Amino acid sequence: MGKSMFLFMMIFSALVSSKNCTHSNKTRNVQNTPVQTFKGRLEIAGICMNYTIKLLQGDAGSLKIAKEWTDESNGKKYTNVFRLGNPCSFPASLKEGDEFYFTVLNKDTTECYVCMAYYPTPKEQLSIQVIPRK
Repeated sequence: MGKSMFLFMMIFSALVSSKNCTHSNKTRNVQNTPVQTFKGRLEIAGICMNYTIKLLQGDAGSLKIAKEWTDESNGKKYTNVFRLGNPCSFPASLKEGDEFYFTVLNKDTTECYVCMAYYPTPKEQLSIQVIPRK
């Protein structure tokens, strides 16, 4: 009897707690205040982490991004893109064409060495934190 009551309580608790789960485009920072999340795609994975990211979802008006930009190496035009400002914090598992969610950082304190080879990127840059998939 004790085991079945315990099992019932565990199942009941799981059902009740899962009812409160909702997806939101806001996460919380260290101060427990809402932080807006955005959806992006790694458009160009250039040499030496010269990465160009396209904003797919989120309020572009609140971000310093290039509304239009042309890759001078091939003439291809892009909209709503930015240069990755913190390449050393970007997950190596993400490849060109991958979509992901992220938050914008005020500043990134991660320091590392990146080679200086050139690949064109937009002049507008953002430091971001990729939100891990669950």
